Amino acid sequence: MNYEFKTIDHNKLGEVVYQNIAEALIKGALRPGARLKIRDLAQEMGTSVTPVRDAILRLVHEGALLLKSPRDIRVPVLHPDRYLEIRTIRLKLEGLAAERAAAMADTNDIKRLEMLISNNERALSARDFALATEINQVFHFELANVAAMPILRGILHNLWLQMGPIISAAYGEGGRTMIEHHYDVLDAIRKHDAQAAKQAIRDDILSGGDIILNSNVLSNEA
Repeated sequence: MNYEFKTIDHNKLGEVVYQNIAEALIKGALRPGARLKIRDLAQEMGTSVTPVRDAILRLVHEGALLLKSPRDIRVPVLHPDRYLEIRTIRLKLEGLAAERAAAMADTNDIKRLEMLISNNERALSARDFALATEINQVFHFELANVAAMPILRGILHNLWLQMGPIISAAYGEGGRTMIEHHYDVLDAIRKHDAQAAKQAIRDDILSGGDIILNSNVLSNEA
């Protein structure tokens, strides 16, 4: 596992451990099928095994991790049906976020989105797919931030616990296809065209989804 988990402020132990592991999932630092070892995670984060175990069980309950046995905890490999259900929800919710963002965005918001796209292009050019995946996630969440919809952002957080690893696994294969619709989103937001922004982010999700569905990152079990 090539990811540096943050050390923990012991005054907020349980929640910070959870957020630490959740962040790794959302950013795609953990791939489908990856095995997590409680003792290793506890050592990396400088804590005991108890808060790590509690965080793992919480993520299992949320569907973000799979507890095959007490010693075998893995990032799930999603079945296509589960992926398609999540994608359908994302189309609705992220479409709403983009629509609202287009109506509310100011100059600073637009500059942040421009910077994210530029940084993603550089990461892709350098073939740093881990960084590119992380920036992609930030772009999607930034739309909810610009839209000033914290409840929606919280729902997206839960969806991306499962989506992050899948997107990460397919990102190298997808290349620039994974961000080309971000330019359409940005253009629509610059023009404050809510419907165009909504359609552009939907096109982005569907385009990336085609790459995921045609790759080998989903489960082929019946």
